[in-house]
Amino acid sequence: MDSEFAAIDAVLARSNAAIEQARRPSRSGARDVDSKALVYDLDWDEDARLEEWRDVVRQAHDLPPVLAAIVALDAWNELSVSQHAPWLGRLLAATMLRQVDISTGGHLVAVNVGLKTIPVDRRRHRDRDTRLLAIAQGLLAAGEIGLKEHDRLALARTMMERKIVGRRTSSKLPELVELVMAKPLVSSAMVAETLGVTQQAARRIVVELGLREMTGRGRFRAWGIL
Repeated sequence: MDSEFAAIDAVLARSNAAIEQARRPSRSGARDVDSKALVYDLDWDEDARLEEWRDVVRQAHDLPPVLAAIVALDAWNELSVSQHAPWLGRLLAATMLRQVDISTGGHLVAVNVGLKTIPVDRRRHRDRDTRLLAIAQGLLAAGEIGLKEHDRLALARTMMERKIVGRRTSSKLPELVELVMAKPLVSSAMVAETLGVTQQAARRIVVELGLREMTGRGRFRAWGIL
């Protein structure tokens, strides 16, 4: 999964670059400083907050991996480490789980998806234990949602494979099944390029497979199993 890991590392690198760029003084001078003051606290010491958060992570090192990730995420939220990227804490918590093989190797745990199912007043409660329990239940919800999505995709794959039974060995439908399982949305251009057919043929075999048209448009259409 080197390409997936490289993509995640690139996102983190771009985020760090954006933070560094925001810290640098602008050529526009005082006007730019005034505009930033309307949105960000200019006295916000992200370096000190980040170091404090790292101390929490180091102290949680001996905890069970899932609990350590929960503590790290709660600390990130409570310390408000970054004004520019508050969402980064959820990515870091998911990365901690992946590093100890708790999550899958191919992607990060969808922490946001699970936390959306937890009431905000519990996630932001004054009591730390209440917040930690809320995050834990959010991770559990994310896992349950992921399993349901896996079952849905597995059923969709089974239904599509039934449609290709008895087809000739030269049929492109099996390759199309693999493509739509790997990509959430496919266009006729993507299908044509991947399968080595014309766009007209691509649209025809998409219809044969019975994929759902997602855009509702006459041009620039896309299909998928979402």
